Amino acid sequence: MSIDWINFTPWTSLAGGALIGLAASLFVLANGRIAGISGLLGSVLRFDSEGRSEKVLFLLGLLISPLLWGAFTVMPEIEIKAGWPTLIIAGLLVGVGTRYGSGCTSGHGVCGISRLSARSITATMCFMFAGFATVYVIRHVVGA
Repeated sequence: MSIDWINFTPWTSLAGGALIGLAASLFVLANGRIAGISGLLGSVLRFDSEGRSEKVLFLLGLLISPLLWGAFTVMPEIEIKAGWPTLIIAGLLVGVGTRYGSGCTSGHGVCGISRLSARSITATMCFMFAGFATVYVIRHVVGA
């Protein structure tokens, strides 16, 4: 294994992680709710939910922040090697997994683990294992 030193960005990665933690902490302190993105998005799509405006603002911040970051630095080129059918199937599987797991990686992985929630730790271990297994099968068994 070798490290790509040109694209190795520990400081920006650390800053990004700290900002995610800060945003999740401020959201729970200000609203008393976990910043699980799938739950926030699902709640925003229900027009009768309480606290809808702050949830919309939080989600808009997620969409706007990469644009702001791109104004100050060169963004890496995004290369997606999968076709539309694969992306659609992957998106549906992620959606089903999110509903089945009662949350996503932001709710369980960021907020739940920081609260030492056994349920979130278990869910995150399952997410990670499924991701590792999928990559292994696709790369080493299927050969794609």
